Amino acid sequence: MLSLLGYGMIVVFMILIMTKKLSALVALIIIPIIFALIAGFGGEMGEMMIEGLKKVAPTAIMVIFAILYFSTMFDTGLFDPIIRFFLRIINGDPVKAVMCSAILAAMVSLDGDGSTTYMICVTAMLPLFKRIRLDPLALTCVVFLSGSITNLLPWGGPLARVAASLKVESSDLFIPLIPTMVCGFVGVLVLSWYIGIRERRRLGKLSINTNGYGFVTEDDAESYLPAINEVNEELRRPKLFWLNAGLTLLLMGSLVMELLPLSVLFMVAFALALLINYPHIDAQRQRIAAHAPAALNQTSIFLAAGIFAGILSGTGMVTAMSASLLDVLPDSWGPYLAPITALISLPGTFFMSNDAFYYGVLPVLAEAAKVYGIDPAEIGRASLVGQPIHLLSPLVASTYLLVGLAGVEFSDHQKYTFKWAFLLCMIFLASGLLLGLYPLYSPGG
Repeated sequence: MLSLLGYGMIVVFMILIMTKKLSALVALIIIPIIFALIAGFGGEMGEMMIEGLKKVAPTAIMVIFAILYFSTMFDTGLFDPIIRFFLRIINGDPVKAVMCSAILAAMVSLDGDGSTTYMICVTAMLPLFKRIRLDPLALTCVVFLSGSITNLLPWGGPLARVAASLKVESSDLFIPLIPTMVCGFVGVLVLSWYIGIRERRRLGKLSINTNGYGFVTEDDAESYLPAINEVNEELRRPKLFWLNAGLTLLLMGSLVMELLPLSVLFMVAFALALLINYPHIDAQRQRIAAHAPAALNQTSIFLAAGIFAGILSGTGMVTAMSASLLDVLPDSWGPYLAPITALISLPGTFFMSNDAFYYGVLPVLAEAAKVYGIDPAEIGRASLVGQPIHLLSPLVASTYLLVGLAGVEFSDHQKYTFKWAFLLCMIFLASGLLLGLYPLYSPGG
């Protein structure tokens, strides 16, 4: 009975959010409450929900302050010199243009917000692509794939959802993934070089206005930066560039070394960023108010997920569902649930939203895998393999922004990028298997 209610809850949840009858936030709260009442757990619901909220609170705090920190860094203009540098060294070479676009996207997407990445990268690079007649689909492809890698950072949506859904520490998921992400980014750079070579053969090398030393002039570079020039210059802190860069590098190093919990590190870094760049109280309040909506939108989803996960676990539904799954799963497949989960994530996250897959399907797979001694973190890392494919889904709103800014058709972007996104997924899978991130066998199986 519990397993049927559990599956029913997930199906109803997925249908409602995929048909846009309810927002993910509302569905994550209302649907589990209704099914818990049907199952007769009305009296225990409150405690279950509080337990679920306790589990996701560290992730929610981390997401809030990560968004605030990186948004503040963008306000200060930390990435402006990097963008100008790229534009100056490209000098009309298609290979440099495509590769610099990939590198720029990886840097800008450190805030975990795909929409911001697309707006900055496309508005900065598209005029140059048009000037030297490069295919805009090459730009959308490499920016998209670079962003899909940094989208796996702890404050990005997918990994934070996995942490909340499986109630595991974000660092347990992220730290082992770093070598895999590096392999993926190397793959994107190789792809960018290949696409650039192909474009160079098609067009040749078109030199644009240079200063006689092989670089684009400063004035010419500025002409490609309309989005940057429109930003309120009062927020820029060019004299503090190296200090902000040093603070960001120190933060990244501390995250990798786990000097403090991730949420605490971002809280401290954000406080220091405000104190250094905007020491006046009014300016600090304005920066917090400016970026609070983005932080609230992300965090509210994770807190609502805590209620969903708390009820799913507290009622025993997830245990009953995993038992039913094991009944139909061939015994010989059990020890390979981690790589199986990785493969399932490709179509699973394409045809479902991240909320539906990670909050509905993933807990069942993780609970079933426990029988074979497979750690939930291994299942969680495996479930992230399909993210490059997921972002091509028509359910992902930010991808429409990307193609709209670049002036290309969504279907054309899908056709151009799909095979490369699939290849990137295979790089994630192969490197993860070699590193033992999602093992081929269960140590206890």
